[in-house]
Amino acid sequence: MTAYALLKLLHILSSTLLFGTGLGTAFFMWFTWRSGNLQAIATASRLTVLADWCFTTPAVLIQPLTGIALVRLMGFAWSSPWLQAAIALYLFTGACWLPVVVLQMRVRHMAVAALGAGQSLPGDCTRLMRWWFALGWPAFLAVMVIFWLMVAKPPLWS
Repeated sequence: MTAYALLKLLHILSSTLLFGTGLGTAFFMWFTWRSGNLQAIATASRLTVLADWCFTTPAVLIQPLTGIALVRLMGFAWSSPWLQAAIALYLFTGACWLPVVVLQMRVRHMAVAALGAGQSLPGDCTRLMRWWFALGWPAFLAVMVIFWLMVAKPPLWS
């Protein structure tokens, strides 16, 4: 396998893992939250945080490493509009994702504590989940645009 093929494979696999884990955990976290079942919320939030550490974080780190290597290997200009847009959207996605991770950890903590104490979730948890949801959408849409930019490499501006 050539260096190019290996880098491209790692880049595609890590982007797939990043997108798939994000979409999957968001789906289960959101619908579990909407169920109101405290036991399920505690479990889903605990597993969502774990999935972020095990899958999302490594993929987030692999993406720029393989991306930089591919740009250099392929001789793409860093000034290419599609590449600049993809990098900007990746940074934007990260700016949304980092607070989401903190919010998930806070929700997990509150849900586990409420479950252990035999209490209901504090009202603050609803506010945290609203922020979690609000930050998730722009990040999801940005990743979709990044996929398009990587495939199409359009001449966005000159």
